[in-house]
Amino acid sequence: MPARAAGPGWPWRLGIAARTLAAVGGGYALASLATLVLATGLPLARTDAVLLATMASFVVMTGVVVWAFAARSAARAWAGLLPPAALLGLLWTLQEGLPS
Repeated sequence: MPARAAGPGWPWRLGIAARTLAAVGGGYALASLATLVLATGLPLARTDAVLLATMASFVVMTGVVVWAFAARSAARAWAGLLPPAALLGLLWTLQEGLPS
């Protein structure tokens, strides 16, 4: 019976899984928050604001995917997503409190 070739261990595989979750889940959350903030905050007609915000969300999602796999570790990937998400959440909360 031939010996098994040494491959990447479980820590490496868990890191890839955490980065993938950050890219997909975190990217979706950040893109959704960016879309909410832009769609409700841009001084355009409602349809134009929604269209522009939706198109911008693809840029946000792509940036998050690149960031998640370019960061030195999975923890840094997640840590890099939290401040923009908190800022967008705060902006959205402030926008919802303002009269339209």
